[in-house]
Amino acid sequence: MRIGELAALAGVTTRTVRHYHHLGLLPEPARRANGYREYGLRDAVALARVRRLTELGLSLEEVRDVLADDAGRELHEVLEELDADLARQEEALRGRRARVRELLRLAGQGGLPAEGPVSPELAALFGEMARAAAELPGPEPAMAARERELLALLDTTMPPEARRAMAAALGSAAGEPAATARMYAVYALLDELAEAGADDPRVAGAARAVADCVPDAALEMVAGAPSGGEDAAGGFAGAGGFAEVLFGDFSPAQAEVLRRAMRLLAERTR
Repeated sequence: MRIGELAALAGVTTRTVRHYHHLGLLPEPARRANGYREYGLRDAVALARVRRLTELGLSLEEVRDVLADDAGRELHEVLEELDADLARQEEALRGRRARVRELLRLAGQGGLPAEGPVSPELAALFGEMARAAAELPGPEPAMAARERELLALLDTTMPPEARRAMAAALGSAAGEPAATARMYAVYALLDELAEAGADDPRVAGAARAVADCVPDAALEMVAGAPSGGEDAAGGFAGAGGFAEVLFGDFSPAQAEVLRRAMRLLAERTR
């Protein structure tokens, strides 16, 4: 048989056959006088076995171990490892499907914003925000969407326990109508400072309003924050570089509001 005939018989490509030769998974056959490989039945049997092993999920390195006489690993050992790995993948897949189903449920209720997908905990918080925004007399403040973007970023980068704690702390406040009203009033204040300078007289009052909106349960995320400067976000962001980027995304007045609010929150933790 020529290489194309062998590949067609085993259901692989000629490129795959050549790759297996290169890796030593399939012995090189004898060649004809014209230089073409000449394959026999044993070659087809060997290639079919390699295909069966790879279809089970074995890596090519593991296939080599199975095929090698001196590998020191029996087929059942490799298969046991493969079974354990597949079990882990299956568990992870179930978790991912559960998350997708929860996000679909929230989407059906109108609680999945453009910032999604996020964790179920944060999606629930965003759902509360969406319901509150629907009751506003006018459009939702731009700052509300920007905060969701920041929370979605933290949701991706924070450890699972910290992420759940953040969502629980903020969710408890978002579930209270009075707290939600204060929060959206603060968003409106910050929107008004979008074109203002850091010395705007409204900055001090806005900073106090921002700090008052943060529930005590969420203070552990800002505990230990420095008292000032661009590293003031370090207590909840964990890096001065992040704080610099964070403040740089706001107007001078808005950035000053956040700096002062973080100092106020740091004082509450002492």
